[in-house]
Amino acid sequence: MSWLVVFIYALISGGNALYGVIALFGVCFAHLAANIFDDYFDYKILSKDEKYLKSAQICKCKFITDGLVTHKGMLIAGLVCLFAAVCFGAVLTYLTGWGAVIVALLASVFVIFYSIFTFAGLGELAVGITYGPLLFEGVYYVMTGVFSIDVLILSIGVCPFVIAFLYTHTILDYDGDLCSHKKTLACSFSDKNNSLKVLGGFYALGYIFIGIFAYLTQIYWILISLLALPLIILLYKSLKVYNFDKTLVPEVKWWNYPLGNWEHIEKEGTQSFYLRLYLARNITTYFTVLVCIAFALEKFL
Repeated sequence: MSWLVVFIYALISGGNALYGVIALFGVCFAHLAANIFDDYFDYKILSKDEKYLKSAQICKCKFITDGLVTHKGMLIAGLVCLFAAVCFGAVLTYLTGWGAVIVALLASVFVIFYSIFTFAGLGELAVGITYGPLLFEGVYYVMTGVFSIDVLILSIGVCPFVIAFLYTHTILDYDGDLCSHKKTLACSFSDKNNSLKVLGGFYALGYIFIGIFAYLTQIYWILISLLALPLIILLYKSLKVYNFDKTLVPEVKWWNYPLGNWEHIEKEGTQSFYLRLYLARNITTYFTVLVCIAFALEKFL
């Protein structure tokens, strides 16, 4: 969804759509690699002590604990995805120039060592840089051939919503991350409710930079993204309940959909976890869609 924002903005700026789509494939494989490496390193820590696995969320490292794939298999899968991302990056370098290499090399550091960053308490920073400035400037560069200050500001407006999604996950996984010695930003607070207050700060930061972007570019349509605000308030209240009692399952509403793999989730008993995670995901989705609609309105009205 972050890619879609900068893709649409680059399109209305005269960018090359094909190069942007190629970049999407590279981003997706890099994202897959980061997620796989994260589980690989998590399991390496968790498996050292049985109590860590028991204290973590049921779904944590599920592929490995269920025997669907070996620990070594996860490493191989991660390397394959990373190799695919490198291949797409090489194609873009050939087509657009060495600017793509600089962005890709910086991003690869965060992809490969993401789990290490999280153990150092820098997970949110790594995600913010990767799916903010690097993603936005990289996609915009391969589509238009230039880097842009406006795009940088736009990225800082959008990436807090991506970080907020990750941060919501760390709030939900607070106990498991604490036991696996992950120094996430949420775990740096001794009280879960204090960690929850930071979530509002991320969303506020995003809207501040969206406002700055609107002022600098005169694209005031982008302020329709404020329509996502009521759902942010709902998420905050729901997470506050979760911190008090993890077993309380919210009533399923339209804003929780789509409920992927829901029957399996119900069987596992992880509805309370996933309903809140789905809401955080949807907030990011609705926000980015509204931003894209704003760019379309700016172009055609």
